[in-house]
Amino acid sequence: MSLTAFLKKLEINAEGGLVPDRWINNDIKPIEAGRRTWGHWTFHNFWVLVNSNISTYMTGSSLIALGLTWWQAIIAIVVGQLLATLFVILNSIPGAYYYLGFPVVNRYVWGMYGSAFVIWNRILLSIVWYGFQAWIGGECVYVCLQAIWPNIESRIPNHLSPSTGTTTATFVAYIIFMIISLPFIYIRPHKLNKFFYGSAATILVFEIVLLIWSLATMGESGFGSTISNVSASTSGWNIAFGIISTIGSIAAGILNQNDYARFARKPTDAIWGQAISFPFYGITCSIIGILVTAATQNRYDGAYWNLPTLLSAIIEHGGSRSRAAAFFAGAALVISQIGVNVPGNSLAGGFDLAATFPRYINIRRGAYITALVSIACNPWKLVNTATTFLTVLSSYSVFLGPMTGLMISSYFFVNKGKIKVEDLFVGNSSSIYWYSWGVDWRAVIGWVCGTAPSLPGFIAYVNTSIDVPLGLTHLYYICFLSGFVISGAVYCALHFSFPAPAVVNFVARAPAARVLMEEYRELWDRDDEVETVFTPPKPNFD
Repeated sequence: MSLTAFLKKLEINAEGGLVPDRWINNDIKPIEAGRRTWGHWTFHNFWVLVNSNISTYMTGSSLIALGLTWWQAIIAIVVGQLLATLFVILNSIPGAYYYLGFPVVNRYVWGMYGSAFVIWNRILLSIVWYGFQAWIGGECVYVCLQAIWPNIESRIPNHLSPSTGTTTATFVAYIIFMIISLPFIYIRPHKLNKFFYGSAATILVFEIVLLIWSLATMGESGFGSTISNVSASTSGWNIAFGIISTIGSIAAGILNQNDYARFARKPTDAIWGQAISFPFYGITCSIIGILVTAATQNRYDGAYWNLPTLLSAIIEHGGSRSRAAAFFAGAALVISQIGVNVPGNSLAGGFDLAATFPRYINIRRGAYITALVSIACNPWKLVNTATTFLTVLSSYSVFLGPMTGLMISSYFFVNKGKIKVEDLFVGNSSSIYWYSWGVDWRAVIGWVCGTAPSLPGFIAYVNTSIDVPLGLTHLYYICFLSGFVISGAVYCALHFSFPAPAVVNFVARAPAARVLMEEYRELWDRDDEVETVFTPPKPNFD
């Protein structure tokens, strides 16, 4: 079989009457009414899953490790979550009103080819974080197995080298979690509602029961030093760093929020469905983590911030009832990890890969590729040994903050909410978003200007043997906000000083943004029932 014939065989079939090409397929075109199924409660449940998981639960531990007291950590969490909510909502607007996903939105920001830089960054994050979260999910499966067979390590003898930082039994649990996740990856995004309802209810019940149990059974042992120790002191810069760390933990989700907002039944569902649920569950889960850890610290002779580790301690120190409780708790955490990993990482990777190779990859294929390739990242080493690499990932907001700043400033200030959607699927100079050879150099300069000031502090944070001036360290402490503002400001200044004529002409001649949005919405929905071939529409703005 020739290479041409092989590639032809790999092409995805036409869906919704649309024949895929280099720039579009059915999964990345604007979403028509039939697939806009996410209501207010869908977004609510989505953020229950994304913000009520083990990573969020452990936020307090990372902030207290910075030297913050428990109450300073809570202040940083609250402020960070509220700021993150603002960025989430602002970056959801193009998806909510134009029904465009993250990869397509970046075409009007960076240019048709320039957008690949941002997309590949997000693909890398999706792959690595899928592997990381899947390994944590495997630890939850391990708890369930341990509750059934407390001597599981002897039942499954270890044949792995100590250098891996794991055991055969733990690796088997990871494989089980990966297999369990596969059916959920198959679900199309617009059909996730039932899964969201069931899993969100499970997580909320689990968190409430865990908090009540930890406080009610605390007894005379009282709270551990996590809360009772109030002698720690720290500077305002450390609190600022705690705020930015809180934002950084969800920075990748802020960046690609358009991928989900475009499924909203109404734009207000995406806005109000996130405005309350996003900060509430992020703050609540983090506070529960601090309280539960402090309430169990003296009981188990240590602060167990990681929930699977705490559940293993319950199994080791308790009887059959404790084992049964730990089993159901572990099962709830498995659901939690699937809930955060499938939509947050595998589907995110699926969206981006579908936009990168629309002729050969749809969301399902992309999501499964993301899950499969994540194994190559050796997540067992990332979790157990490669602390420097994890530090880099957790500090990736140095790069994501400027990217987010470019997206928001481009939409609101350069394009003024007016997007010529049909040109986002034209890969030549006839598109107003072609700029210079398919790249908007203004975005490149803006991103570099927003990223560069934080790099010295970032490098010193990753490699503690490197010393940099204190001012540069402090600038790194606020990297997401400084990068966001600098990149957005430079990008706007360049566009106003060296305007792109085609974009300026369109913005000047097009009707009001709300009118334009309505015209496009009618065009997307006109042929929804007959599913005719998608042809880029041209609203009457001349």
